[in-house]
Amino acid sequence: MTGIQHVPYALERDENGVWCASAQLRPGVGAVGDGPTADAAVADLREALTALIEEVGLSPEVTVTVDVA
Repeated sequence: MTGIQHVPYALERDENGVWCASAQLRPGVGAVGDGPTADAAVADLREALTALIEEVGLSPEVTVTVDVA
């Protein structure tokens, strides 16, 4: 079964031009990513979130939808 969790994230650029993306799966559990472009920062965040989900699991608020077609 594949699970999908939509995670809102914040994206900002620092004074040195580095992009930073951050997100929380739940209070106290989050991840960050950075890069030279906004897309690179989001891709880095996606990798960090994937690793975090593998470690701590999906948020308990996730609604699981099963497609049995």
